[in-house]
Amino acid sequence: MKLGIAFDPRNNALNALRLVLATEVILFHSFPVTGHVVYSPAVLQLLFSVGVDGFFALSGFLITASWLRDPHVRDYVLARALRILPGFYVCLLLTAFVIAPLSVAIQGGSPMKLLLSSAPVDYVLKNLGVIHLQFDVAGTPADIPFAGIWNASLWSLIWELMCYLAVAGLGIVGLAKFRWVSPVILVLATAGAAMLPPLTFPGEWTIPQLAMRTAIMFSAGAALYQWRDVIPARWSLVAVCAAIVAVAGTMPDYRLIGGLPLAYAVVVSGILVKSNRMNVRTDISYGMYIYAFPIQQLLAVAGLSNLNPFVFFVVSTAATLPMAAASWFLVEKRALDLKNRMKRKRLLSSTDPLGVSPRAATEPGL
Repeated sequence: MKLGIAFDPRNNALNALRLVLATEVILFHSFPVTGHVVYSPAVLQLLFSVGVDGFFALSGFLITASWLRDPHVRDYVLARALRILPGFYVCLLLTAFVIAPLSVAIQGGSPMKLLLSSAPVDYVLKNLGVIHLQFDVAGTPADIPFAGIWNASLWSLIWELMCYLAVAGLGIVGLAKFRWVSPVILVLATAGAAMLPPLTFPGEWTIPQLAMRTAIMFSAGAALYQWRDVIPARWSLVAVCAAIVAVAGTMPDYRLIGGLPLAYAVVVSGILVKSNRMNVRTDISYGMYIYAFPIQQLLAVAGLSNLNPFVFFVVSTAATLPMAAASWFLVEKRALDLKNRMKRKRLLSSTDPLGVSPRAATEPGL
């Protein structure tokens, strides 16, 4: 069966898979937050990379599908903004005005002194543009293994938005409809990555390194969608691709060989598992991703950084779940409902030359 036939936008497990990927990021962060080191280079590279890379591959697949089904710039930009920004802004506010002061109180300081200073406002304002410019709030979190940064996950959001804008740009100039574009970008990004030092953790990451990483994974997902009528969807190929990714982990940069196989394994496995309940209506993966690190840092401030990383992973995942659920039901879902209402209103009040139905406004995906 071809991927295009297997893919049912309303009957798949892609949201559940994104939750798994977000949880994998929590597992990786559990090591530096507790002051532990992963000594195997191959394990470190895959643990450090697979969760975020899988997110970008899924986004490449779903966002490309979204644009090609409904190539209206206004609707597209509005949908992407309402999916990312409301939850992100609330997370900034809670980190600055609740989590950081709470950490001060736990460590015996004065939370009111922090709240009356300009530090919380500065943290929010400097990060409003999605580019992660300020990491701490008045020096908090302090006296923990990974001090001085409240949210190590936010770095990826600007690159996600850049990928969204790239899809819109290609669509505006008329290139998004040509399916050779994604493979060309994938090849160019892979060649660019081969000429750069591999990303390491810890390490200083450069803009070209991050650009190549995100371009590889996003374009791999996009290529899977654009060639869906040719690519088979089989569990046997998912297993082969997973094995290739594992072997590629021994390379300095596994994406040079494992980027496309990882994208295939993630996208196809999520498509082959058919589950209506795990698809559109509840998607807490974004909330898990943006809230996990502040929660982990707060737990470290509370003295739990001496736990085994795997035990800390379980505790921090359980502690993040209520925040992620609240983010979905109170913020993200309402923003998506607003987007759907606005799109339906436009479709009902105008004659759409492409014949797009209001139902197209309820697609999943970042």
